[in-house]
Amino acid sequence: MVDKPASPIVVENPWERLNAFTDARIGLGRAGVSLPTSKLLAFQLAHAQAQDAVHTPLDVDALASELTEALEVSEAPIRLHSQAQDRAMYLQRPDYGRRLNEETREQLQQAAASQQRYDLAVVIVDGLSARAVQQNSVPFLSTLYQMFKSDAADWQLAPLTIVEQGRVAIGDEIGALLNADAVLVMIGERPGLSSPDSLGLYMTWAPAPGLRDDRRNCISNVRPAGLAVEEAARRFFLLLKEARQLKVSGVKLKDRSEDDVLEGDAAPGSIRNFLVAD
Repeated sequence: MVDKPASPIVVENPWERLNAFTDARIGLGRAGVSLPTSKLLAFQLAHAQAQDAVHTPLDVDALASELTEALEVSEAPIRLHSQAQDRAMYLQRPDYGRRLNEETREQLQQAAASQQRYDLAVVIVDGLSARAVQQNSVPFLSTLYQMFKSDAADWQLAPLTIVEQGRVAIGDEIGALLNADAVLVMIGERPGLSSPDSLGLYMTWAPAPGLRDDRRNCISNVRPAGLAVEEAARRFFLLLKEARQLKVSGVKLKDRSEDDVLEGDAAPGSIRNFLVAD
């Protein structure tokens, strides 16, 4: 009598091959009625990394030093703080993260006392993932600043600012205080179970306190395993140039950076401005 081969402890799922194309948890297989131990441990690790991303503070001194050296700017970034005094308050009161505290507001007003007008203010905010900001800010801004230098237009950039315990909307107040036509908020996005290092980019034309989210354009998932910094910088630069020309942003400005034909390359009158919403 021939013994039947023993059943495997872990039953593989044929969909597992799709993991080569995505970080999503697909085709995990099973061990009896449970997940395989390796998959369970990987899930627990991802959950811990997401928690660390939320609670790990931003190393502002190190980031400021890296930015000053990489961007070859004469002045270090201005260090600011929201009305949220600590991380616990930041997580419990999102509204506190949307406005500057009194001390740093006065500091920024003094820095902008000359009333010089700028084309863009870049605001770096820790958000919900300081890791994303720490890892991706310097590569992204290095690429973007090179685009500014290579462009035929003259771009006046406001002093860099770094905000602790901030939300996206805090950039509106900062952009207004710096007399900037547009503001770019670079912020650590809410970490998922496969993306604890995702950087978000939010652009607003004519920033002012109290604006709604429909006034912003968003480029998300900027990280090594997501949208590359070179592509993110290219998309943002195209949006910014159109915003500068049309004086709009948000739902009135469409991101068509992946289109094959740009309006300037088409025959006159053949298409309307594809970046302006109906």
